[in-house]
Amino acid sequence: MIDHSSDTWLGTTILMVRKNNLVAIAGDGQVSFGNTVIKTNAKKVRRLGVEGNVIAGFAGATADALTLFDRLEVKLEQYPTQLTRAAVELAKDWRMDKYMRRLEAMMLVADKDVGFVLTGNGDVLEPENGVIAIGSGGNYALAAARALIDSDYDAIEIVTKSMKVASEICVFTNSSITIESIEIN
Repeated sequence: MIDHSSDTWLGTTILMVRKNNLVAIAGDGQVSFGNTVIKTNAKKVRRLGVEGNVIAGFAGATADALTLFDRLEVKLEQYPTQLTRAAVELAKDWRMDKYMRRLEAMMLVADKDVGFVLTGNGDVLEPENGVIAIGSGGNYALAAARALIDSDYDAIEIVTKSMKVASEICVFTNSSITIESIEIN
């Protein structure tokens, strides 16, 4: 079982907001080792899928997260245009596979229809009210996004402002933000 209180989880903030005709995922760029900043401009959010129709962000150990991105890509090849099915299949493998159980990361994934948090505990959790966050600054970004969700701001503006708030509060989150978004038809 993964210890979610360990220092592994102190490295990032990832936020997803779905509002009106847009879903956006944002992630900060800081990579920390203990109390030392190793890198300030890492890209923890990226497009996946054959046509780049899925966006994903990770918190946790980088090598583990990259492994999960690769595994999710395989599931998306098996189940194109079915993010829910791909996410559930990945979560099942993650929980059952002896190697994958040791991966220490979490992911936010979204397409034009759905979005989820994926964990090594087998969780495939949908956001409440279109907003969800993970990582060390996740609670700060989540609170800011929830406060802004009923404003006139779109999803990109909300993740931008919310990540700025998180970067000003969480020492493991910086203001070098990567944002990927998908238009919802």
